[in-house]
Amino acid sequence: MLKSMFNVFKVPDLKKKVLFTIGILVVYRLGGHIPAPGIDGAALGQFFSSQGNTLFGMLDLFVGGNLRKATIFALGIMPYITASIVMQLLGGVIPYFEKLKKQGAEGQKKITQYTRYGTVLIAAFNAFGITFFLESITTSSGAAIVPHPGFMFKFITIITFVTGTIFVMWLGEQINDKGIGNGISLIIFIGIVARYPGGFINMGNMIINGTMSLILAIFIVVLMVFVTAGVILITEANRKIPVQYAKRVIGRKIYGGQSTHIPLKVNSAGVIPIIFAQSVLMFPKTITTFFPNSDFMQTVSTWLSPGAFLYTTLYVLMIVFFAYFYTAIVLNPVEMAENMKKYGGFIPGRKPGKKTAEYINSVITRITLPGAICFAMIAVMPTFLIKYAKLPFYFGGTGLIIIVGVALDTLKQIESQLVMRHYDGFMKKGKLRGRR
Repeated sequence: MLKSMFNVFKVPDLKKKVLFTIGILVVYRLGGHIPAPGIDGAALGQFFSSQGNTLFGMLDLFVGGNLRKATIFALGIMPYITASIVMQLLGGVIPYFEKLKKQGAEGQKKITQYTRYGTVLIAAFNAFGITFFLESITTSSGAAIVPHPGFMFKFITIITFVTGTIFVMWLGEQINDKGIGNGISLIIFIGIVARYPGGFINMGNMIINGTMSLILAIFIVVLMVFVTAGVILITEANRKIPVQYAKRVIGRKIYGGQSTHIPLKVNSAGVIPIIFAQSVLMFPKTITTFFPNSDFMQTVSTWLSPGAFLYTTLYVLMIVFFAYFYTAIVLNPVEMAENMKKYGGFIPGRKPGKKTAEYINSVITRITLPGAICFAMIAVMPTFLIKYAKLPFYFGGTGLIIIVGVALDTLKQIESQLVMRHYDGFMKKGKLRGRR
């Protein structure tokens, strides 16, 4: 594998793409250290130290800690992600957007344009709400987050946050055009990974200070390796449905006659169900923070705290529900059956049309459940590691699934470039899925 890494830099075009991607990610990380004007970063950091299990803590995870530090990239790429999910959902329920999805490159170009407009609107809305919220809160010690509130603070902060989001979106698109990998995903990836070195340093300090035993630390590291391997296995697992194409004679040429398959992922929805479930459960928890003197609200907060029985039960059930919901949006068995019938394809033993659609739907229904349950177990794992093993950083859940998914996708793209130029890929025995 080390030799393959050196091979990357032997191909001038691939070397240029990799270095360009690294350069863009460095720019993003540097921007994450430029503070937004008018905000007391130390006071905001103190406030966020008690908001880890709320929507604020979740948002801060996806923006790589930029919200906690009140930088110009405080909103990160989340408005773009939200706009993309909304567009994807609209493509399954509104005929106009569904038609655009079927128009190929031109339709995708239009969808991208609408996604950009939506990103700006969502970023402006989020920035507007955050500025008002920042002016209204104080830390437990009574320090104001915004020392000098007013119209100018709101105006400058909104412009700064929205411009930061647009710039981050542009950085991601530059990676897509001139770099390697998915730019938007890599930006989220680098923000999450940047937290791990500090976490391992803290764990080392805990071992030195005697607050964590060496045996427990070794066990946690081994567990991390096995869990990461499990996430890779689930992410790459798929169910292959055999498809046979009948021979067709057109003029003097014979078309079709080959056998292929439809790969259906065990978890087609990916990390989206976990994000949806976290958002739904964290919303009431966030609301309770505004009523610190209400006994009822504090009781609700206790019930919906990570690790509580009610929270864990609802969390798992919601992940399974949203897995089915999102899979039903992105995979249409009827459309898949119609496309096969259109090009003369059929599943052996199944009649084309309705029967084929019913069979594909039954397969999707069966394979989605184990994938959703496995991801649900990975999602609740960080809570127990932090609560019982005293792990000093967040490992598992949404972050781990994103890291594994993005890493695999990027490695596939690099490997395909190497193989195309007659170099060995990263794996001598076996191949990354997607390599032929």
